[in-house]
Amino acid sequence: MRLCANENVPGDCVEALRQRGHDVLWIREQARGSNDDSVLVRAQAEGRLLITFDKDFGELVFRRGKLASRGVVLLRIRKPSADFLARRVPLILESTAEWEGHFAVVDEFSIRLRPLP
Repeated sequence: MRLCANENVPGDCVEALRQRGHDVLWIREQARGSNDDSVLVRAQAEGRLLITFDKDFGELVFRRGKLASRGVVLLRIRKPSADFLARRVPLILESTAEWEGHFAVVDEFSIRLRPLP
């Protein structure tokens, strides 16, 4: 899977995804300090599913009409440790192939998919 991990995704999680064979662009490595618009544009241009803890991406997509056709996964896991995320996020992402064309909100108990405009 081609992924774009926002700057707020822990390095342990990024490394776990890479070890499982995913192609992960990590904003902290490649474009530290980029604004949300730039991150979304880059994920879209490179055909990557965006993974983030930042709720502002919902605003960009649904209210401002920014393109995100590859999908956005908003992680809403409370008090996550880096170790927990490194174990859990790869399993979540590999649990479905429905990410493209959706804005997903993932918490400890569910995955809610909303079609992108």
